[in-house]
Amino acid sequence: MTTNRDHRLCGVPSWGERRGNSEIRPVPRTGGHKDLVEYDFPGIEVGVGVADYAEGPTGATVIHIPAGARLAIDARGGAIGMSNGFEYFAHAICLTGGSVYGLSAGAGVAEELHAQHGNRGSVDDLKLVSTAVIYDFSARDNAIIPDAALGRAAVRAAAHGAVPVGRVGAGSSASAGKIDHARTEFTGQGAAFGKAGKARVLVVTVVNPVGVIVGRDGSVIRGNYDAASGRRRPLASDCLEMLEQSQPARAARGNTTVTAVVTNVRLTDKELIHFGRQVHSSMNRAIQPFHTALDGDTLFALTTDEVELAPPPDRDNGLMNSIALGTFASELAWDAVLRAVR
Repeated sequence: MTTNRDHRLCGVPSWGERRGNSEIRPVPRTGGHKDLVEYDFPGIEVGVGVADYAEGPTGATVIHIPAGARLAIDARGGAIGMSNGFEYFAHAICLTGGSVYGLSAGAGVAEELHAQHGNRGSVDDLKLVSTAVIYDFSARDNAIIPDAALGRAAVRAAAHGAVPVGRVGAGSSASAGKIDHARTEFTGQGAAFGKAGKARVLVVTVVNPVGVIVGRDGSVIRGNYDAASGRRRPLASDCLEMLEQSQPARAARGNTTVTAVVTNVRLTDKELIHFGRQVHSSMNRAIQPFHTALDGDTLFALTTDEVELAPPPDRDNGLMNSIALGTFASELAWDAVLRAVR
């Protein structure tokens, strides 16, 4: 694999036999991250709960809600990688690299929570962990995977107050703009937090799409980079050329953006589902294209149900609270994507 660090180019992968965990014997590493997004959301632990294998690099990120939160899942695209999609409730969300093999990190998260609570086995004591993966093998020359040991380490390191961003955790080898491997650039993990009145929203996302990353001014800021010209351009331009010239369409397989958005606002089950859909749909402003047949985009929407917003005066307008919250969270989601590539 060739790599141009100056321009954050991933390089062209070389497929074949690679060294994995049994040969390299990676050691979990947590903490020491300098690029952080601070947040103030009591009861939510993430921050230094990011673990990564430097040998990959690859990793896992855990959003831990000890008291639990209600959950809705919005999964789209043709390559979804998820395990234990416990719709309705979760104690932790695990975002991880390693594609389907990285699902074992989520099992490690569940094992650690089980141990921390005295290995109790009653139904009421079960700790529910939902996991979503990204494919990150094309950006590195080994087959290291986030495993159960890494998941356990991430939970043990979890704390409140800050989310590491950039090439850390599940975003360690994330990339974007994969119309051509030679034009693919590294991305990473992003986060954003905001308060509006009593409402709190935290977004954590791992950005690994076939599409490019678009700034608020409409320019492409990561992915589909032409080293010769030093320019990036929308994938729409390449796709249009393919159609006009009847060329076979090309794009790299192995993409997915995984996201968790957590709020403290009480929402009905229906409102929570549509809140998640609204935020997930909004992310196509920052990622273009999004939800393609080569992506497996998954968003976990969670609420701790701690804050009750005043009901609107018009009973027929009863969903406006969740729509307003979704609009607020959607701007944070865009911020989180941009922070992943800063």
